[in-house]
Amino acid sequence: MNILITDDHANVRRSLRELLVDAFPGANFSEASNGDEALALLFQSQPDVLLLDINMPGRSGFEVLKDVNHIYPQLPVIMVSVQSESHYALRCLRAGAAEYVNKDSASEELVPAIKKIIDSGVKFGPGPK
Repeated sequence: MNILITDDHANVRRSLRELLVDAFPGANFSEASNGDEALALLFQSQPDVLLLDINMPGRSGFEVLKDVNHIYPQLPVIMVSVQSESHYALRCLRAGAAEYVNKDSASEELVPAIKKIIDSGVKFGPGPK
């Protein structure tokens, strides 16, 4: 399994990775600090899941999500944010995200969200249209 973590804060990327290492032994992790870097890494890292922060300098996570959905429509994206679920969860799902996870509850919600995606049985990995 390959997971691409995109967040503009290195400590958040590190924390998310630490949450996932034990739950997904053998997983490969790539990291991007902004949306443009994430888009550039998609083909190279071939992620099965993309974790994407909403609020980043430059292009927002919503803008990047739109591009990802167009270029790699089978790639599940989990949007992560410090913003409350009531403000963003439905908007993220309507925009094409597979899941929404609040960073404050990531330790309880992130692993189950990824397992739910894996258990769906859909084969992932980016592939241009």
